Amino acid sequence: MDIFSKIAAGEIPSYKCAENDKYYAFLDINPLAKGHTLVIPRREVDYFFDLDDTEIAEMTVFAKKVAHAIKKAFPCRKVGMAVLGLEVAHAHIHLVPMQSEGDMNFANPKLKLKDKEFEEIARKIRENLE
Repeated sequence: MDIFSKIAAGEIPSYKCAENDKYYAFLDINPLAKGHTLVIPRREVDYFFDLDDTEIAEMTVFAKKVAHAIKKAFPCRKVGMAVLGLEVAHAHIHLVPMQSEGDMNFANPKLKLKDKEFEEIARKIRENLE
């Protein structure tokens, strides 16, 4: 079982933002911005484009709901979406609140947040889910 599967199973703590039986969303612990969230399938798949078409569609719709909650919780121009997937061998989507496209540069310095800040951010996102 990979690290993201362990997170989704509750074996490793995370700052949960949303979940259903197929997908799980939690805060990135090295965020580019407050509200930076990862969306993963519960099924272990390394490469996003190895998911079947239905899974990609469902995961994107799930991510859309999370993105709307992020935008309400952390007002921004848009919530950017990126699929990178080299750092962890488990398909995932990054959702990042942004004011400009430069906010999606993963080489930017990451925020250093305390546990209470992460908890508050996740709570705000959960409260804004529809």
